[in-house]
Amino acid sequence: MSLELLFDAESEAAVRDDWERLRAGGHSSLAASTAVANRPHITAVVRNHLPVPDVSSLGALLPLRIRLRAPVLFPHPEGARRGVLARPVDLNPEVGALHRTLHALCGPGEDLPYTAPGDWTPHVTLARRLILTQRSEAIGRLPPARDATVAGIRRWDAARRESRVLWSV
Repeated sequence: MSLELLFDAESEAAVRDDWERLRAGGHSSLAASTAVANRPHITAVVRNHLPVPDVSSLGALLPLRIRLRAPVLFPHPEGARRGVLARPVDLNPEVGALHRTLHALCGPGEDLPYTAPGDWTPHVTLARRLILTQRSEAIGRLPPARDATVAGIRRWDAARRESRVLWSV
């Protein structure tokens, strides 16, 4: 289960444009998934057991302007020919405060390493299976960086394939 940061309509459209640019170039892209739950997002909390937190106090923190940096490739395990193409998020003090607040609202739990406070790697996934040799071509199709606005929080239950928006500006 996870808590994810959602974008305002303009920012979501910009990320979807990245997805479409990749698809138009014949690259792996999240545009290929037509599932309703396939929305651009930043994963903030991942746990095996995750209560539904009361996020009503987040009104003071959202909406939040962020910077999506130039795309990077996270290679799959050694020897794989593919990787995850993503836009890292600038981890400024405001983004860090939102992340810590979400974790505090969830209470104690066993976080996956990449989402725990101090270990978080905030990013927006553009493609999950990009062929490594296509990295330069794929990145060349995308703007180098862009601003975006976080405007909501959702809870995603992957086992049940259910999403629920908990907060939206």
